[in-house]
Amino acid sequence: MRSIDALIESAEQLTNQGLSQGEVADELNVSRETASWLVAQSGTPKTEAKRSDSPIDVHVDWSAIGRDGHRLSHLGAIMASLLAQEGEDADLTIGIGKTGGPLATVVSQELGTDLSVYMPSKYQWNEDESEPATGSFSQNFALVQDRDCYIVDDNIDTGQTMTETIGQVRDSGGNPRAGVVLTDKLGTGEIDGVPIFSLVKMVQMGER
Repeated sequence: MRSIDALIESAEQLTNQGLSQGEVADELNVSRETASWLVAQSGTPKTEAKRSDSPIDVHVDWSAIGRDGHRLSHLGAIMASLLAQEGEDADLTIGIGKTGGPLATVVSQELGTDLSVYMPSKYQWNEDESEPATGSFSQNFALVQDRDCYIVDDNIDTGQTMTETIGQVRDSGGNPRAGVVLTDKLGTGEIDGVPIFSLVKMVQMGER
């Protein structure tokens, strides 16, 4: 298990590499609020007072799977199985960003769909700057227009990125049929009328 000190150090290293706070959140699988807090702690003494102000969150580290293609393929197959049994039919699988893209590749292969990748606006987000209005679909992959779509990501924190992606799929003429993630901290089971399936649901015991 990674300690908070290790997460703060990782956030500092990623920031020094030029990543935005939104990208830090994506790399560490935490909410944007948590990423902002981690970055703010960088280079300062770690005190109990600062720790008490930390946001309530759960860090998800699935790097043991992500660094091994064989393991990743098994996990993607499980996600594909979940969509095949629970979701409506689709002919396009969309991966969200750097973490959802590899998983979506396996899912699309398992289900025989085309593949698309969406780069969310959070990749350009920093707390001290205005957030970009939207992300974009990569032009190197299949078009979304007139397609029934599955949406794949690794994690749902607040649901903001999944909500944005669903909206962009609709605005681009696509029909989002279902979403699937590894871990779900939100636990609603549905976002903007789209069913969301997860391999693991996390429930926070106590108020956020």
